Amino acid sequence: MNRRFSWPDERLVRAAQDGDVASLTTVVMESQPHVRRFALSLCASPQDAEDAAQEALIILYRKIGTLRATGALASWMFRIVRNECLRQVRQLVRRGEEPDAGQETAAEPSAEEAVLHRLEARRIAAAVGALPRDQRQVLLMRDVQGLPGRTVARALGLSDAAMKSRLHRARAALRHALTAPEPAVLAPTAEGDPRP
Repeated sequence: MNRRFSWPDERLVRAAQDGDVASLTTVVMESQPHVRRFALSLCASPQDAEDAAQEALIILYRKIGTLRATGALASWMFRIVRNECLRQVRQLVRRGEEPDAGQETAAEPSAEEAVLHRLEARRIAAAVGALPRDQRQVLLMRDVQGLPGRTVARALGLSDAAMKSRLHRARAALRHALTAPEPAVLAPTAEGDPRP
């Protein structure tokens, strides 16, 4: 079950960009496991992940010609999936709903645990989202997706050393953001004045 799938090779991507329908179909099919796994790791629920993965594969099918470098397929798809997951979360927040993560779990967490989990997930997502784009890409590809360092470096056009340096800075910034104390909320006193 731990079968490793590989991304389509550059020759196949180039043929798909040139309009070869069979190559395009193969590129979409070979990208599908990666896209789904990435969506599952980022989206709030399995249903949202499925929707994001399908949207990303549709964009791949329709817009592969806009991909500038054939070797950048993985990072392009990751950006599309990430953006789609973030779009879904923004829609839920606008409507005042909460993502329904964990709906399909056997043991339901308490209401308090569910709220704390959602708050922590939002805090982590906000911290990752606040990272500079280059650091965020490396962190997501290496730590979330679990891609090998050389694959990440190659997909982003970096040397191994540059990729490791960016990853180190991203992890340090994320650690700092998550360990920084949150601003205290002032509670009202009996007279209605906030406490110092």
